Amino acid sequence: MSKGHFKSAGESISHGDASVLFPITELDATVHQHRDAERTLEAAEGSDVIAVAPTSLASSYFLTQHVLTAVLVDTLSPAVQSHLDDALDGSIEQFELIQIGKWTAQSPNHSLNEFTGA
Repeated sequence: MSKGHFKSAGESISHGDASVLFPITELDATVHQHRDAERTLEAAEGSDVIAVAPTSLASSYFLTQHVLTAVLVDTLSPAVQSHLDDALDGSIEQFELIQIGKWTAQSPNHSLNEFTGA
């Protein structure tokens, strides 16, 4: 399964410029999280997705701890769309979704002994 569009997104927007999306629970829009977000993003083309990107260690930590979220652009209020549009190179109207966070991959646990030259 693909791990989302964090690298293949049509465009990215900095965490600071996307601050109008937070907190997600207070956002008046169609929001998918967890498995629903995975399915929504899996069905979308990368060029139709805006990824929220970290700009500092703090914003990277915030986004890493945030559950995978997909927000439908056309359900955002005009004020929020306008704010986001100002931060993008292109028009927000050409995008379908905003991705916050990224899918986590299953990886085997390793012990520190594997990395030391015994």
